[in-house]
Amino acid sequence: VQVVESGGGLVQPGGSLRLSCVVSGFTMDYYAIGWFRQAPGNLREGVGCVLGRDDRFAHYADSVKGRFTISGDIAKNTVYLQIDSLKPEDTAVYSCAARYPWYGDTCIAEVHEYDYWGQGTQVTVSS
Repeated sequence: VQVVESGGGLVQPGGSLRLSCVVSGFTMDYYAIGWFRQAPGNLREGVGCVLGRDDRFAHYADSVKGRFTISGDIAKNTVYLQIDSLKPEDTAVYSCAARYPWYGDTCIAEVHEYDYWGQGTQVTVSS
């Protein structure tokens, strides 16, 4: 199983980014994908997650609700994290992780729930 993120960069406050998470090595039906971030000096925190077979039921951390949107494209084996109205405090390394197989009806964005991790992509919000 491989998990690869991309799409990070330097963005001005108020801007937007879309991060991509491409997964491979398993059937894209029964799995969960979590998005996480880690700022310097902080613990890694979950920002949201989605079930692989149905991206209608994404879940988000309270701190990012309304600004972060997770969506999936099964045909492309890709899950996206859209981040709008970026703030300097969103600066972090963003990672996605997969839990496979996963047959649950919901997901939870906690680090210990996930088995396969990408290398992360840096998001810097600064003017």
